[in-house]
Amino acid sequence: MRSAGNLGSFRLPPLPTIREIIKLFGLRAVKQLSQNFLLDLRLTAPGKLRIVHGDVLTYKVEKAFPEHIRRPWEDDPPNVHIIGNLPFSVSTPLIIKWLENISLRDGPFTYGRTQMTLTFQKEVAERLVATTGSKQRSRLSIMAQNLCSVEHLFTIPGKAFVPKPEVDVGVVHFTPLIQPKIEQPFKLVEKVVQNVFQFRRKYCHRGLGMLFPEAQRLESTGRLLQLADIDPTLRPIHLSLMHFKSLCDVYRKMCEEDPQLFAYNFRDELKRKRRKGQGEDDDPESWES
Repeated sequence: MRSAGNLGSFRLPPLPTIREIIKLFGLRAVKQLSQNFLLDLRLTAPGKLRIVHGDVLTYKVEKAFPEHIRRPWEDDPPNVHIIGNLPFSVSTPLIIKWLENISLRDGPFTYGRTQMTLTFQKEVAERLVATTGSKQRSRLSIMAQNLCSVEHLFTIPGKAFVPKPEVDVGVVHFTPLIQPKIEQPFKLVEKVVQNVFQFRRKYCHRGLGMLFPEAQRLESTGRLLQLADIDPTLRPIHLSLMHFKSLCDVYRKMCEEDPQLFAYNFRDELKRKRRKGQGEDDDPESWES
């Protein structure tokens, strides 16, 4: 037996590192699912976990929140925080889904202005916070900043993950605004913004024209720009939130005058033309998230 006097010199073997545990249990990140293990202990805090197996795109996060945390929308954010190391493959559709939840004040935001801190591919994080005139300005910039105060907190280098991704990761914080900058339905704002950025390198009138059927495109686009007091030669990245507010407000009135207008999708018209061999010369550019 070891004497009490010798216990002071007794040392337990070191605990295995996270990297060693991953290797020991034969765990593998699935590249197709954009999985990576975050090993930097300065960025992780295990604590107590309740693991839910499910699809984050369909799982009702609000089910995990206790009722007593609910607060009026105009109050400070509730005592709950969504924190996620998001797979790159779902980060954009997921934040769009949550932004729509914010606009409707449902889902995780039935309890108030729930804050979020989420990871994105660095260039997506830069788009989320991009200011007017920035080359990173995109659909995501407008949709996020319309509904939230958005802050790019810091960047995590790719080497902090296993396997190491080809890009660095941006950590972004969202606090829902009490009132959106553009007080129009989410789908209407999304449609206007999406069409504008379809032709991001051209003048804004090009993308806005896609909101209207070809037979009335020229006249309606001119009317929209005139009533919204927008210079048609501005490029999409130079349109401010207030520009988009004016465009959405006027487009809403035009849709009220013509109830069939909002349902119009120029892609459907383009498909019909292609079937008839009458496709347009220039297809929309791939608009970035």
